[in-house]
Amino acid sequence: MQAAMEITARFCHKEMEEYGACVSSNPSTWQETCHELKLKVAHCTSSHPVIQKIRTDCAGEFMQFERCLRENQSTAQVCSPQVARFVACAETVDISAAAEVPQPS
Repeated sequence: MQAAMEITARFCHKEMEEYGACVSSNPSTWQETCHELKLKVAHCTSSHPVIQKIRTDCAGEFMQFERCLRENQSTAQVCSPQVARFVACAETVDISAAAEVPQPS
């Protein structure tokens, strides 16, 4: 998970900052209000092989986390167990081969 966060921060810093600021500024409506910014983050990260591998290997856990967020928009903190399961899964993913794939410049 740490590797994925570092890659996201390195290649998608601007998008992550904008999305985070939007979520913080809109605690009860962030799911709808920040949707376009969420899509920008997703688009930015979707081409990186490490993130693709984590998404593939932990798709079920991530879907449970997203569903929880949708169902608890104003109380996202109740999704901590889903976050923990996703993080635990991501930390078990072997990203060594994906991390070696060169990215187009």
